[in-house]
Amino acid sequence: MATISPASDFAPAAAPAAAPARTRDPRLDFYRGIAMFIILIAHIPNDPWARWIPARFGYSDATEIFVFCSGMASAIAFGGAFLRKGWWMGSARVAFRIWQVYWAHICLFFFVAMTMAALDQTGAFEKTYISSLNLQHFFNDPASQMVGIFTLTYVPNYFDILPMYLVVLALMPLYMALYRVSFWLMAAVSVSIWFIAQTGALALPAEPWSDRQWFFNPFGWQLLFFTGFAFMRGWIPAPPVSKSLIWAAIAFVVLSAPFGSWKVFTWINTAAPDFGAVIRKGWPLTEDLRGKTEFGLLRYVHFLSLAYLGWVAAGEHGHRLIATGHSVGARVWQLLLAVITKVGQQSLAVFVFSMAAARLIGVALDQSGRDVASVFVANMIGFAMIIGVAYLAAWFKSQPWKTKK
Repeated sequence: MATISPASDFAPAAAPAAAPARTRDPRLDFYRGIAMFIILIAHIPNDPWARWIPARFGYSDATEIFVFCSGMASAIAFGGAFLRKGWWMGSARVAFRIWQVYWAHICLFFFVAMTMAALDQTGAFEKTYISSLNLQHFFNDPASQMVGIFTLTYVPNYFDILPMYLVVLALMPLYMALYRVSFWLMAAVSVSIWFIAQTGALALPAEPWSDRQWFFNPFGWQLLFFTGFAFMRGWIPAPPVSKSLIWAAIAFVVLSAPFGSWKVFTWINTAAPDFGAVIRKGWPLTEDLRGKTEFGLLRYVHFLSLAYLGWVAAGEHGHRLIATGHSVGARVWQLLLAVITKVGQQSLAVFVFSMAAARLIGVALDQSGRDVASVFVANMIGFAMIIGVAYLAAWFKSQPWKTKK
């Protein structure tokens, strides 16, 4: 995982020395691309395919992939800026990204709110799509809730990932400053913040009319983000490829499944009721440790186990992901790898689009029904759309209008 040498200081460096910091690990974009497809499925309302995503078989899910890989990508994009230009310019680079993500969040909310309102205004549907997202509070009192939306004191359900990401990004200049003193100081602060978050002391209010908190507490989730960041910067050495570690990771993933997944528990309880009763007693014991809001310890260990297995499976520098030869199978895999990687490279654009598209795909399924064929077509259309967005975003970023003939 670690492909970048750690920096001893953040004084501006010469341009040639900064070149390695721009190197992207192919595994990063591949796994983040996989997460984007899973996130789309998870957000299509009542999508039967969502019964089979990783979240249904363990403690962690695609959110962990997204946050961890975002930490790794940030180590390249922002960590390199700190190294090349110094702390102030690195902080400015992070601030610019926060600005981009903030407006992506605002635009996503208003687009989805507008489309839900437009659907309800037609009067053609039995259900109220505004209420399906619990947005009636916004439309009943738009003046005060508008202030809440822009100040992040009102974070509606469904719109809670990007606010978490904003706060985590804002912590980066602090952690980079702490790293100048000592890596262990930075790590201790990160772990301490995560630990305090587990108590609920750092919860952020999500709406003024209830006690609901942000669904993703950024002070808990920052631990995962900066774990990925530290791996990619080379501050944490890559783990060895060890049979003992592989089997330990497999054992944790398999044995924790009944306690982390209601689906797996139901299967076991049906097949072996006595064993199911034992597992049922264990559920309350793991409740606080598997919480998603504060990013519980079991989620962290579960994800690291899966990440280790994925890292080993991909091989050194991801060589097993790259098919060689000219067979039909090799060419198909090369095409599939290129598409998934492209989606991973344009994750912000893809994520924002998928969150908006998922609601509209759900509306289409409400009308067509959720039989096998309709669900297949709906998901395939969704996949095609996010792939198209990824390639379109990459095309715009390439600024082809500046190309000299």
